Amino acid sequence: VAARLSARSMSTVVEDSVGPKCYGGTYTVTLIPGDGIGQETAASVKAVFDAAKVPVEFEQYDLSGFTPENDKLMQEALASLRRNKVGLKGILYTPIRQGHSSFNVAMRKELDIYAAVAHCKNMAGVEARHKNVDFVIIRENTEGEYSGLEHQSFPGVVESLKIITRPKTERIARYAFDYAMRHGRKRVTIVHKANIMKLADGLFLNTCRAVAKEYPSIQYNDMIVDNTAMQLVSKPQQFDVMVMPNLYGSIVSNIGAGLIGGPGIVPGANYGREFAIFEPGSRHVAKDIQGRNTANPSSLILSSVMMLRHLQLTEHADLIENAVNKTLSSDSVKTPDLGGSNSTTDFTKAIIRNL
Repeated sequence: VAARLSARSMSTVVEDSVGPKCYGGTYTVTLIPGDGIGQETAASVKAVFDAAKVPVEFEQYDLSGFTPENDKLMQEALASLRRNKVGLKGILYTPIRQGHSSFNVAMRKELDIYAAVAHCKNMAGVEARHKNVDFVIIRENTEGEYSGLEHQSFPGVVESLKIITRPKTERIARYAFDYAMRHGRKRVTIVHKANIMKLADGLFLNTCRAVAKEYPSIQYNDMIVDNTAMQLVSKPQQFDVMVMPNLYGSIVSNIGAGLIGGPGIVPGANYGREFAIFEPGSRHVAKDIQGRNTANPSSLILSSVMMLRHLQLTEHADLIENAVNKTLSSDSVKTPDLGGSNSTTDFTKAIIRNL
């Protein structure tokens, strides 16, 4: 068990004797394609996995953000995640209307999947505004502005509570510094707004600073979130690992996607003490191109590569990642988001040819 846990290079060490579900060398993984382009990109993942002979079986749940929270399918999907410990999902749509909570947020809270990781890195063959970009965003997933505690105290007056706690901040800070050590990173940047939110973000900043002292080999600095946005678009090469509360992570991950070529190529993962869910790092439903067979499946495929490494299926992960990189670097097959006119199906077939 200890060997298996230590090999999960991006998960948190846990005294947990029950790992991902595996019988006869085959892992069972919960698959939730999500809304928008989810069915199309999930089909690409399954086709690539079949071609690469990946020993993974999917339990698929076609859950939608339009599904009522107490819907039987939602409960079945959560039960599957608890049973399998590992999931691959697209993004579930969250309507902008009162009384409908985000199922993406609900899953993370329900399973205490507290660390969101998104890797923003230039990829060969993909035009970008900047070169030599390679940074990792680590976002606290379970509190902050996403606590969902809002009420109308008087007609026309709404109070929305932002929750920051020391234990959860210590947890995400240690995760960030551990990640930096394990992956040969040199610096962690703490992103905050403590100059205005002196108590909430002040607690986040001071707690991260205290944790930083436990890692003398890792440099650290802190940066106000609005300055962070400017620095990202002007000199993103200065960033290595970034740690931040929930809402800032959502904004920064979208800026990062824009820097390197769009949300179609940003992989992501969410880790907890016991469960892990892998999903695109820039959380877009892309409902506007649903059903057109024009979506770039790279972000979900590369997220599945992160999942395979989590499952210690390193050879399969390398095989698929190299095929995706080779496909992206070629001018012969490009989806519309990359300046081409090829379909999702064309791109998937090109990846399979490059395996």
